[in-house]
Amino acid sequence: MKPKRNLMQKIINRLQGTDGVRREIKPAKDHECRGQTPQQVFLEKGWITEEFMELYAYCYVKNQSGQKSTPSKKRTIVIGWDPRDPSGIFTEAVVRGVRKAGANALVLGIVPTPLVPLFMLHGGADGGIMVTASHNPEDQNGIKLFLPFHGMKPLPSDDAELTRHLLKQNFNTIKKISTLGAKTDCRKKALELFRQFSLLPENSWIKSPDTLKNLILVVDPACGALAGIAAPIFREAGVGKVYEVNKNGAVNLRSGVADLEGCPRITADMILKSRFHRHKAIVKLFEIGRANQKAAMSGEKRIAAAVFDADGDRFFRLEYDPFQDALWVLSGDETAILQARYLMTHFPERYKGSLYINTVESDLNASTAAEAMGLNPLLTAVGDKWILLKIHLALLEQRLTKLAKTKKTQFKGKIKPLQKNGVASVNVLLNLDTALPENSAKNNSEVLAVGSEETGHNITTGYFTLADKKIQVFSGNGLKSALNTFAATEQLATTLSPKRYILSIRQPFTPGFKSTVYIYYIRQDLFYRDSQVWRKVKRLLMQSAKQNGYTAQTQNFPDDPDMLYISLAEGKAGIFVRNSGTENKISVNLRGGKSTASKLKKIGLEIQKLLFSLLKDRNNSLYKMELYALSQIAGHSVTDEKLEIKKQYRLRLINEMKKQNLIQSSPEGNKLTPLGKWYIIH
Repeated sequence: MKPKRNLMQKIINRLQGTDGVRREIKPAKDHECRGQTPQQVFLEKGWITEEFMELYAYCYVKNQSGQKSTPSKKRTIVIGWDPRDPSGIFTEAVVRGVRKAGANALVLGIVPTPLVPLFMLHGGADGGIMVTASHNPEDQNGIKLFLPFHGMKPLPSDDAELTRHLLKQNFNTIKKISTLGAKTDCRKKALELFRQFSLLPENSWIKSPDTLKNLILVVDPACGALAGIAAPIFREAGVGKVYEVNKNGAVNLRSGVADLEGCPRITADMILKSRFHRHKAIVKLFEIGRANQKAAMSGEKRIAAAVFDADGDRFFRLEYDPFQDALWVLSGDETAILQARYLMTHFPERYKGSLYINTVESDLNASTAAEAMGLNPLLTAVGDKWILLKIHLALLEQRLTKLAKTKKTQFKGKIKPLQKNGVASVNVLLNLDTALPENSAKNNSEVLAVGSEETGHNITTGYFTLADKKIQVFSGNGLKSALNTFAATEQLATTLSPKRYILSIRQPFTPGFKSTVYIYYIRQDLFYRDSQVWRKVKRLLMQSAKQNGYTAQTQNFPDDPDMLYISLAEGKAGIFVRNSGTENKISVNLRGGKSTASKLKKIGLEIQKLLFSLLKDRNNSLYKMELYALSQIAGHSVTDEKLEIKKQYRLRLINEMKKQNLIQSSPEGNKLTPLGKWYIIH
């Protein structure tokens, strides 16, 4: 019988979530942090201080192993960030931590996340750090790490090793260390690399200067890292007209991809009756769409928006429909299928049988559509690090197939177990990569067509040339994904009527049913494989599935062992429950065909209610504010401004109560949903 894990054991094993560390921020001098170490503040309060940032960066450099740097050569670490820290307190702490650890800091400043691994690989640096909380609100920050092995992100054992190292440190000792490494401003050089990389035809897929001339584009960088960077590149790429909104202000606030999740279509009425009335990209797109409606209906113009998140690794597309005067929201699923269709149409021999990798969050019909094109669909756990892992395992397998028979025997059986059972550390791949002999056999086929996360992290192969050698690079790159999608669809527009074009764009595959419900402000530590809560949820899921006529089977994902995934109807539907690795929430995810929607919703509601009762953290201040806000709304509809809760939390609470389906907007203000009414009396 496996021993149970208590809270402290589980947290101390690994501080990181899906992608690095991410928390609400507090200055170390705050009275609530005094007398506590950075580690204690993180573990006990759930906050990141600038001291924690410095410590984390210091330990990352010190903890690296298997690097190519020699003792006589200082390591170099590439550092970038998004603009959520205008004071520079947290970013300077990261730079300081790297330099105290003896490494040279190559500072890029405010840049999109994909530029950090790109600059690292291009310059042969020893690591990369991006200071960001991605799509999270501006009151949060964090760190994403990159490793020199093909720009991969740390895997669980790598995270655990870094955690152990960090928890042993005495920050007061580190505080006194002098900075040993140099600091070099590389921003100008890095931005030029990003521009060249983005516009390279084999990366952008843009065949001629006229490809995008009929496109009118609204660019929404979410007041983030792509502000002032993406729009000029779109213009240089040949886009007919480019308008940029949300250039300055609070990151991800009434902007960016996070606001669009779970909303496939936006009508003009929704601007007045929902949160979209302050979403500048949506308002601007309607304005431009209506001004160019006739040109769009004739096929002379196409009107769209490229919407990113604060660190620029995610992309959603908004398409103006002139025939319905509405906007279609294309998530990572839709954009990935459009990209895959382009590759299979133009390069069928090169991509036939290549991987189409998506995560469990995706619409199940996306994989079906990819398979029908001749691609090889592969389902993986949530997080682009797992997509990157599958790509590099496939690359190693491709190298293995080219070896002579005697060499194949030596390495036989070393890759398949990793594909089946998972990989815990990047060093496992590094060691195998080093052991496999290089070969010069030419292979025109690609192992990857598209890697996709429904939330907008799409990965297609990128290229750059270094010392006369073409290098492949894989990373979630919002701008590359946008360029690829628009290049693909503008090619499509030349062969279809305007109406057929809109139909093809808005629905590149027959959609199934997908819905996600959330529970915020919880005790995440209580939900893990075989815990009491985990077993209760599994029991109810299996019972509910049976009552609704489904055959049900648990499916294991070694990359995310704590996720509870129940496959229904022999894989035609699925429900999975998992802790978020980026926010204090847990999600119930429902996937299946359209005909399964009502049954899945019913099961999902039962699980959501159970998780409300089992996981809500009664000591969490936001939970208490949530209850107070709901009590105000219970008597009558209340507008956002009249809710008597702290202003800095008001917008976040309203948004997260809506995501939990506890309240909904009405012309009079916010009102309780049936679930909200149930919630406040239980």
